Amino acid sequence: MVKGEGTATQVTPGRNGGSAEALLTLDDLTRRVGMSVRTVRFYTTKGLVPPPLRRGRSGYYTPEHVARLELVQELQSHGFTLAAIERYVAGIPADATPEDIALARTMLAPWQSDLPVEMDRRQLETKAGRPLSDEDVATLQALGVLRRRDASYLVAGNQLAIGLRLLELGFPREVAVAAAAVYQEHGEQMAKELFEVIRDKLAPLYDDHQSEHFREVMERLKPLSVGGLVTAYEAAVARTARNPRA
Repeated sequence: MVKGEGTATQVTPGRNGGSAEALLTLDDLTRRVGMSVRTVRFYTTKGLVPPPLRRGRSGYYTPEHVARLELVQELQSHGFTLAAIERYVAGIPADATPEDIALARTMLAPWQSDLPVEMDRRQLETKAGRPLSDEDVATLQALGVLRRRDASYLVAGNQLAIGLRLLELGFPREVAVAAAAVYQEHGEQMAKELFEVIRDKLAPLYDDHQSEHFREVMERLKPLSVGGLVTAYEAAVARTARNPRA
């Protein structure tokens, strides 16, 4: 017998997949991910998670729902706006497994030891030591020094002084925007290829992508990957400087 959406129950497997042990009621799901019922339903209407599986008049949720909601939480923690989260989630294949989504979450974890600090405009200007115009803030955003998060900012503390000095030197916003576009284009391609390497060659060596062991491997890999990227970039710049018209 299938009970209401908010009541835990054993469910007979159906054609849409999901065993009795894997399926969750709405109450189970909200407790698991720490979200309210309203939030889960809102994210469902926005297409960030698929609708629940129907068993008669009741809805049930799978590990995929859990993985996608946890991914949304991870993106929020990195300062992604709702629109940015929608774009990111839209790029995840519909047939992505919970393991694939968990791996994406792991790779989203900060690659810097210095985590961004949340500040409002007053705190940002206090840290800067002077008032900042809207143009100044927009330039810092284009430089990647800060990101908007609702009414506040996520600020890369180790880069703020560099960004402020560039403002003092008259660094133009349009150059920052153009450079950001280059970083975006090539960063997305690099992230895609690195994800494929880790998914296809590294992750199969570990049974559980959520395990402390796998997380430690990823954390120790990140600074080496960043170092490798910097080294490759420096070598490419040197080649370009030697033959700029190539």
